[in-house]
Amino acid sequence: MNGNGGLRSFSKIMSPQSKAIVYERHGSPDSVTRVVMLPPVEVRENDVCVKMIAAPINPADINQIEGVYPVRPPLPAVGGQEGVGEVYAVGSRVKSLSPGDFVIPSPILSSEKLGTWQTYVVKEEGVWQKIDKMCPIEYAATIAVNPLTALRMLEDFVLLNSGDSVVQNGATSTVGQCIIQLARLRGISSINIIRDRAGSDEAKEKLKALGANKVFLESQLNVKNVKSLLGNLPEPSLGFNCIGGNAASLVLKNLREGGTMVTYGAMSKKPINVSTTSFVFKDLSLRGFWLQRWTSLDKAKECTKMIDYLIGLVRDGTLKYETELIPFEDFSAALDKALGKRGSHPKQVLRF
Repeated sequence: MNGNGGLRSFSKIMSPQSKAIVYERHGSPDSVTRVVMLPPVEVRENDVCVKMIAAPINPADINQIEGVYPVRPPLPAVGGQEGVGEVYAVGSRVKSLSPGDFVIPSPILSSEKLGTWQTYVVKEEGVWQKIDKMCPIEYAATIAVNPLTALRMLEDFVLLNSGDSVVQNGATSTVGQCIIQLARLRGISSINIIRDRAGSDEAKEKLKALGANKVFLESQLNVKNVKSLLGNLPEPSLGFNCIGGNAASLVLKNLREGGTMVTYGAMSKKPINVSTTSFVFKDLSLRGFWLQRWTSLDKAKECTKMIDYLIGLVRDGTLKYETELIPFEDFSAALDKALGKRGSHPKQVLRF
């Protein structure tokens, strides 16, 4: 009631119309996605409406559209699970965020229904994490998946000390680039394996500029005595595999006795073959890492601190990786690059 005995009136807050990339069935992303206009959505009392600034095309996004990812949103769905945006409007009960704040979807609380490939997203306050506005948008949009994966894998499986070393395939990937730099910060050397392909010499130099200690082509490791190639570096106790097939075998080949290989991807879609010798005489361990499983383990405060830490490294120039900003209108071209149709490219980030 108001002072005159009348009823108070409340007007609904509505989001603007949103342009979105949607898919109504699973399949190849270049054939099942399309651009649509979504109607305005009510911003309820605990909701935050975010105007998206940038969002990447991650392998997991592609796998979700293909229908092969473990978590699949109900169809029809908007693509994308990561990105950065500016708060456009907030509901009456929202306390932690205000219009103008920069936010990212929290890796802890964002759901499989998020959909960051659209111009406006309305979700509950708890889905969003406020970040430093001074972080470059291409990093803000990509900080919560690949860099966080690299950080956790370095810390969760083997106790590493300064002077130790790690080995990885897929070293030119965003996770690979982050592992090189985060390891170097800890005084840990990195042995990196890349594919034999055009431009491999340039790729080697880029990785060395990031701090890679050794970079080998896969063909260079097809020798019996891999240890002789390491020079003064110790045999690694920890390895990372995101490819599978022969590339995974090369990681195992480099590990010392009792070493551990962590698999976090399968880009080749080929299985990991492990010799009996590796198990019996080297006592190797095989582990898996999935960021979504880790973030489900009540890690909210820890996760927030780690993202702030990683953004700090970006701001002071300690952590860097290649991205390519593409206008949202050029989604098809960005998708082709992300699918590998146009050769090898940096991570594609859509700019709204």
